[in-house]
Amino acid sequence: MKVQLTPICCLLITVFSCQSKQQVTVPISTIDSTLQTNATSILEEKLSEINAQSGQVIVMEVQTGQIKALVGLTRKDSTNYQPCENFSVWQSTGLMHPISLLAALETGKVKLSDKVDTGDGIYQVHGRELKDHNWHRGGYGELTVQEGLAVGSNIATYKTMEKAFGDNPQTFFDLLANMSYGKPDSINGIVSLQPYKITEKNITWNCIGYEQLISPIQVLTFYNAIANNGKMIQPQLYKDSVVVVNPQIASRASIDSLKKALVFNITDGLGQPAKSDKTTVAGKQGTIIVSTDNGNTVYSVEFCGYFPTDNPKYSIIVSINKTGLPASGGLMASDVFRQIVDTMNF
Repeated sequence: MKVQLTPICCLLITVFSCQSKQQVTVPISTIDSTLQTNATSILEEKLSEINAQSGQVIVMEVQTGQIKALVGLTRKDSTNYQPCENFSVWQSTGLMHPISLLAALETGKVKLSDKVDTGDGIYQVHGRELKDHNWHRGGYGELTVQEGLAVGSNIATYKTMEKAFGDNPQTFFDLLANMSYGKPDSINGIVSLQPYKITEKNITWNCIGYEQLISPIQVLTFYNAIANNGKMIQPQLYKDSVVVVNPQIASRASIDSLKKALVFNITDGLGQPAKSDKTTVAGKQGTIIVSTDNGNTVYSVEFCGYFPTDNPKYSIIVSINKTGLPASGGLMASDVFRQIVDTMNF
C-alpha cells in the first residue's frame, strides 16, 4: 500500500488501514516539534526587528543528516509573517569564503598563517573594484589568511585564491565539484530543489559567493560535512538510513585547518555574536547582495555553524533577506543562531 505524504510540517507517524485493520508504517518525520516552534518564534522576532522580507532556519543532525527544524517565513504585510515552504530558494551566498579557503588549502600552496595584504580595502581586479566591507574606513591592511576569514575580507579571500589557483583557475572549479559543493540535487520532502549553478565562471566573484546560485540547505550540507570531518551526508526529512553523498570531501588536514579557522572566527572574529554560554560553536557569517530592483538593494544576511566544536552534534544555517542597510550576517543571523543553540538540549 502506498501512502501519499503530506508536507513536512504535518508529522505523520503511522496510519491504519480501515479495511484490513493492518498497521501500515510510513516514513517518520525527523522534525522536533519543540525545536521547530522555538526556531520559528526566534526567527520571526528577528525578521520583525530588522524589517526583513523573509528568512529560513534549518537545523540538521551532523552524523545522520536528519533535519530537526525546517523554518521558512515570509512577510505577509508590513507587520505579519507567515510560513512558507520555499526551501529551494536559489541565490548567491555570503557563506562561500570558507568553502573557497578549503579548496585553496587542498592545493598545499597556502596555510592559515600566510600573510595577505588587503591594502585600503579596495582592490582592482580586471577593471572592476573588489571591496571589503570596511573600505570606507581604510581597510584591514596586512592580515593572516585566518584573520582575513574572521573579518570576512573579500580581498583576503581573492588573494588567497590567486596564490592557490592563479596559474590554473579551472582547478578551483574542479575541486568544488570533487568536494560535492552544491549537492544534493534533490531531497525527499523539498519541492523543486534545483542543482547548484554557476551563472558565470569567474573565480574572482565565484570565490566570494557571487555569480552562482545555491539554496541554503545545500550550503548547510557542505558546512555539515566540515563538522563531520569531511563526510557529506544527505539531508533527511524522514527517518531513514544514512545516505553518504561523499565519504571525504577534502583531506583531514585541510578540514582540521578550516575547523580551526571557523572556531577563531567565533572567538576573535566578526562571528562573536554567535558565541553561546551553553556550548562551544564554530561557523561563519556572511552578507551579500542578492538583487537590485528599482534602486532597492536586497541583501542576504547569513550564518552557518555547528556545535559543540569538539564533537559536533548539530549544524544550523540562518538565512535572511532584507532590503537596504544596515545588513550584517554577523549581527543579525548570528544572533538567531545563538538563540536557537541556547534553547537546545544536547
